[in-house]
Order: sequence, then C-alpha cells, then structure tokens
Amino acid sequence: MDMTRRDTAKLALAAGAATLFAPNVARAANPKLIVIGGGPGGATVAKYAARDSKGALDVTLVEQNPMHTTCFFSNVYLGDAFAFDDLSHSYDNLVNAHGVNMVYARAEKVETGRVTLSDGSTLDADAIVVAPGIDFKFDLYDGYDEHIAATRIPHAYKAGPQTQLLKKQVKAMEDGGTVIICPPPNPYRCPPGPYERASMIAKILKAEKPASKILILDSKDKHSKQGLFQEGWEKHYPGMIEWVPAEFTGGGIASVDAKGMSVTTIEGETFEGNVINMIPAQKAGMIATASGLTGEGDWAPIRPDTFESTLVPGVHILGDACAQGDMPKSGYSANSQAKVVANAVRASLTGSRAFPPRFRNTCWSLVADDWGIKVGADYVAGDDKVTKTEGFLSPADAEAELRAATAAEGYDWYAAIAQDTWGA
Repeated sequence: MDMTRRDTAKLALAAGAATLFAPNVARAANPKLIVIGGGPGGATVAKYAARDSKGALDVTLVEQNPMHTTCFFSNVYLGDAFAFDDLSHSYDNLVNAHGVNMVYARAEKVETGRVTLSDGSTLDADAIVVAPGIDFKFDLYDGYDEHIAATRIPHAYKAGPQTQLLKKQVKAMEDGGTVIICPPPNPYRCPPGPYERASMIAKILKAEKPASKILILDSKDKHSKQGLFQEGWEKHYPGMIEWVPAEFTGGGIASVDAKGMSVTTIEGETFEGNVINMIPAQKAGMIATASGLTGEGDWAPIRPDTFESTLVPGVHILGDACAQGDMPKSGYSANSQAKVVANAVRASLTGSRAFPPRFRNTCWSLVADDWGIKVGADYVAGDDKVTKTEGFLSPADAEAELRAATAAEGYDWYAAIAQDTWGA
C-alpha cells in the first residue's frame, strides 16, 4: 500500500507517543541530552550529537509536530515554484539512521537538568538545547491578534496554514487590487524575507493580475539587499512594487482593521488593501521567556563559543531565539550554530575533543525564477558576541547568467540543508 506524507506523519505521531512513555533501558547509563524544537537548529543538534557520539549520548528531540515545514523557501511556494509538500520534512531519518529518541509533545519550561512538558510530566537531562524559533509581539498593534492572523490577515512568518492562506488570498484577488506587506522592525527572522515575498507575489500578479500593485509599508529606512531588490523590481516588475520607508510611516504600523481591510501607520495615514500581509515585531519563542532565558529582554543572551545561556546554567539556546551578535536570524545561521553546539555539548558530556567554533551564513533570495541574489558572511566567537569577520554580496548590474546561477545555487542549498538537517 502506498504511503502519503499524511499517513507517515500519523505513524510518526503514534510512535512518538509511545516513545514518550517507554523508558530507554538500553541507553539509560549514557549522559542524556534533550533538544527542544525540530527546526534547522534543533534537528541539526540532535542529529550531529547522536551521530558523532557513536552511541555515547542518549539524545532525545522534543517536538510537538510530526513534520517540520521550513520558513525558508516558503516564499518560493508563494511564487508557484515549490509545492507545499516540498517544504515539509519528517524526523524518520533522525530516528532510524541516528538513534534519536522522538518525543512528540510541547515543552513548556526548561531549567537546569529538567524539561517540563505540557501535560505536567518531566524529562531529566545532563544538558538541554533549546531552539524554539520566534514568537510575535501582537500587543504593539491595535486590532491585530493571533485569531485575525490565522483567519483574515496572515503574517505567514511561521510556515504552515497561514502561508497557504496568504497564497489563496493572492490568487483570489481581482486584477487591479492591492497587496499590502508590512515588514517588522529589526531584529527579526530572515532579514530579506519580506522583500523576497514581495518579489514572488509580484511574479504571480505579473502573470495573472497585471493591473495589481504591491505596497510595502516598512518600519525601517533601509533593508537587506535593498539596492539589489530595487534593481530586480525595476527590471522584472516595473511600476508594480512601491516601497515606503519608516521616514514616511512614522516607524511602521500602529493599527489594523480586519473588517475594513486597512492598516494605519504610526504617522496616522490609513491604507486599504485587498490582501494584507502584516508581519509583527518578533521575540524569542515562548518557552524561552517562560524559562527565564531572555531575562528582561526579547532575545536570549548566550556565550558566543558554546551558546550556553548566560542566565540558566546547562541550557544552550540557538537559532532565531538567541541574541547571537552579528549573525542574522536565518535557517543557515541556525544550522551553522547547531553544529558548534552539538560539538560543545558532546565534548562536555563525553570528554571528546571540542573544536574551535566557526560560523557561516548565506541568504539567497529569488526576485524572479532565474534572477537570484545573495548575501553572506563568516563569523567567529568573540569575547562577548558572535563577530563578523568578512562578508559578501551579489554585485549590482550583473549579467543574467550570474543571476540565474545564483538562483540555481539557492535551490541547491535548500536540498543540501534539508538533507543535512533531516536526512540520513
């Protein structure tokens, strides 16, 4: 009988429930590492710690969803170049190829040596890694909350049903309509993300609704790859995309009217749209705040060499949720940090060799199908933060062949990071 992704996910969920209540007698004597969050940070830590310890660590990954849907490349789905299933990845290889124990549950709180789950049960550990991603600061915007985001005005900045809703809204919009995109203030997940999103939506509008417009009401006066995006917009979508910087919005959006389908800027000007993509200001995932990992701030402070929390001993936090210095919040960054953390934790728990930490990030963006741009850098662990050493950026006015090669490189990277994170 053929198995669909949904069937596989159901079996994984059932297997995870069994794992939650079945003690691992064979490996109980090993040091225990618990990883929370199965995205590119958490899943990579779990895989590399289990694989490289060669059975010397008991690694458990706690994740409430049986499949992970990547935020990176979700804009490509909006632009009809990816199917939604192309973004989804199971944890089967982590279990079958690397011996990671899966617990499909929601973690509510961590403390030194212990994780508390949503049903009140606890898991003990010798080390804990938390990779919870982001949460949103809905309280900054009158009229906008989680319910409106899920049903009417999606942020679509956690890939899943809201991503599908946003695409459905764009596809259903009549020609001549307006799509409003409201990017968040810094720092936030994937700095070029809102502008790649505008590009991919423009691609659909150009083909299907050419009289339509995109209005970007920004909370910033500049953004990642700004000149490159504007060059691409002028080439591929002339007159279709208007970017309004913070200078003219007063710093972004103050309120949202879901019934009237409008947003009002801090400056007091109201704009109506047929589709509104409101991306709120962001902070570390909820468990980080609940566990005291963020202190009085929005992001979790860490030691730059091991990503151990400076506030809760024995707990490491990485990816979008941490205050990681110069590195942007991206899937590539989380995967890079995860390998450093896996090595540091493995060395600490098993006495194996710890390698000097090195980090790297690259962000590819599609402006059109064969028109890609990128930015990236190398980083080291400084005295008090992760510090940039050197960077690179796609050149302006490049030949079409280079833009096409960069676009293809981005697709290749997606396949590679998916394999590296969730593959065998």
